[in-house]
Amino acid sequence: MRSTAAHTWSLIVASVLLLGACGQSPSGSAPTAAPAAQPTAASGSAPTAASDAAPTAAASAGTTSGDAIPIGIAVAQTSNVALLGQEQVIGAQIAEEFFNKKGGVNGRPIKLVMQDTAGDEQGAINAFNSLINTDNVVAIIGPTLSQQAFSADPIADRAKVPVIGPSNTAKGIPQIGDFVARISAPVAVVAPNAVKVALAQNPNIKKVAVAFAQNDAFSKSETSTFQQTITDTYKLELVTVQQFQTTDTDFTTQATNIINLQPDLVIISGLASDGGNLVKQLRDLGYKGQIIGGNGLNTANIFPVCKAACDGILIAQAYSYELDSPVNKEFRDAYKAKQNKEPPQFSGQMFAGVQVIVEALSALDKTKKLADMDLATLRSELNKQILAGSYDTPLGKISFTPEGEIKQDQFYVAQIKMDADGANGSFTFVK
Repeated sequence: MRSTAAHTWSLIVASVLLLGACGQSPSGSAPTAAPAAQPTAASGSAPTAASDAAPTAAASAGTTSGDAIPIGIAVAQTSNVALLGQEQVIGAQIAEEFFNKKGGVNGRPIKLVMQDTAGDEQGAINAFNSLINTDNVVAIIGPTLSQQAFSADPIADRAKVPVIGPSNTAKGIPQIGDFVARISAPVAVVAPNAVKVALAQNPNIKKVAVAFAQNDAFSKSETSTFQQTITDTYKLELVTVQQFQTTDTDFTTQATNIINLQPDLVIISGLASDGGNLVKQLRDLGYKGQIIGGNGLNTANIFPVCKAACDGILIAQAYSYELDSPVNKEFRDAYKAKQNKEPPQFSGQMFAGVQVIVEALSALDKTKKLADMDLATLRSELNKQILAGSYDTPLGKISFTPEGEIKQDQFYVAQIKMDADGANGSFTFVK
């Protein structure tokens, strides 16, 4: 039976390699960042190693051998959400190269299998199904949006495939199931830091306006946190709550309504394209007060959207490229070498997600050889190891609660600084 299965798998691999020559991954997604010639596991069996022996001196020096271990990356490579997903892809690509150079998983390489979730729930569902049932990944990092996670994560949980949310900060994500965790700190922990900094910069803030994308689960969760912080924590006056869609481009009505009430502070929860356009139209119509952006605006990809009007926006951060730690320095240097700029939060969180899976696999392999487990067993044991471990990542030292919630101590606030012509900008951390 074992020889027959091996022969069958060889035929499958040959077919996959022929299809891979087309340069496109399943379901019409973008080409994967990893080499197409790396085989993944056969259905129902764990990825096999060339040898079960302990890592050699060459492996510890950074070389890898044997079959690659497939890890799924399900993020938005297309749609308006791609402004965030593009940064996640870059973080994943850097992590794949980085950890394989360090020896992968005890001498075995990892292979990241990319699937495009686009910007909606169905896209995430399709990507997860493909990664679980066709690509036979050991775990999935994704999707980009909390809205997508509430639809796609239950699929992985039912299949008992570990999921790490790289940017899913809405309330209720870890509670989706036993196989769901997140590397992204919840909005209730991160967002209030931006309000605290805004008040430190301007103690005279009294009146606050809020705007949020009503069709996005994360934005609805985030605005609830902001509104509670405004009214309950700081006893400020909430003068209006304006709603919009993530697909909107004209915000004249919302901006006019806000400006007419003369708020000292405006807080926007949306995505990069819609949020950036609302910022620009507020400034174009004459608003001169402080603006706080939510996590969906936490990307340099909003710079071409609001240009000079982006200047001064405050955004709370779960990652700082200035964090003084060896692993963050290595990540920062690797990112700057490829992108010629400082790494953003979404890239740092994705790198950390890959790191967690690599280190959990390495720890598991030392106690229960990966090659001795079938795929279902490996996925289950990996999930236990992920939750039990602690990790020194670019985000700082992190671990997980038994429920899958990240435990992270360090948070930051950055302020956008734009050139006068609006052509270039940067995130500057508030001390």
